Amino acid sequence: MRLLQKNLCMIAMSMALLSSAHAAPLVEPTLHIKPAASGTGRVALTLDACGGKTDTRILSALVDNRIPATIFVTGIWLKRNAEAVAIMRAHPDLFELENHGGRHVPAVDTPQKIYGIRSAGSPEAVAAEVESGAAALAGTGEPAPKWFRGATAEYSPSAIAMIRKLGFKIAGFSINGDGGSLLGAKETAKRIAAAKDGDVIIAHINQPTHAAGEGVVQGLLALRDKGMTFVRLDDADGTGNHGTTE
Repeated sequence: MRLLQKNLCMIAMSMALLSSAHAAPLVEPTLHIKPAASGTGRVALTLDACGGKTDTRILSALVDNRIPATIFVTGIWLKRNAEAVAIMRAHPDLFELENHGGRHVPAVDTPQKIYGIRSAGSPEAVAAEVESGAAALAGTGEPAPKWFRGATAEYSPSAIAMIRKLGFKIAGFSINGDGGSLLGAKETAKRIAAAKDGDVIIAHINQPTHAAGEGVVQGLLALRDKGMTFVRLDDADGTGNHGTTE
C-alpha cells in the first residue's frame, strides 16, 4: 500500500511539472492610443483602484486641473469608497469608470501566483471575476463597462480570448508610472512626465499613504505644463492594440 501511495504521489508530481512546463507564458498587453493629428500630443491616463482607500491627492488634482482619466475599479474598492465614487460621478466629463474585476484576482486560468497574488485558476473563475466586476459597476448606476484590466495586468492567452468573447476590450498600457504604487515620488514623477504622444499611462489611486501618489500628481502637472492633452480611453479615436504585445 505504501509503495502504491508513493507511486501515485510521484505520478501526480510528474503531471504537475509537465503541466507547468507546457503552460503558455503570461502576457502583459501593451496599448497606445492614436497620436494627435496636431499640437503637442495627447496621452491617456488610467488609474487602478484595486482596494483600500482613495488617494485624494490624485483625485483632487484631477478635478482641480480638469485632467480626464479612466479609473479601473474593483467591486471591493467600490464598496469602500462611496464618497470618491460620488465625486467621480459628479464629473462625468472627467472620469470614465471601467472594470478591474470583482475581487482583484489575476485573470489567469491556471493555478499560480503573480506578484504574490493567487490567480483565478480556472476559466470559470476568470469569467466570474470579469462578470462580478461589471455587475458591481452596474450596481452603482454606472454605464456598462467596455474595458477590462485584470489584477497585476498579467493574463494567460486563453483568458484574453475569453475576456474578449465576454465583450470587453483589454486595457494594456505603455508606461508603468508608479511601479504598482511602490516607487518613490521622484521616480514616479519622472516616468509620467516622460510620456509621449500616444502613450497610455498606468498608475494607482488607492494608496493614499504611498509616496508614489505625490509623484503621480507632479508628473501629470509636468505633462500639462508641456501642453499635453489628456483623454479617456473611450474618447481616443483609433485606440489600437488592446490585448496583444507589441
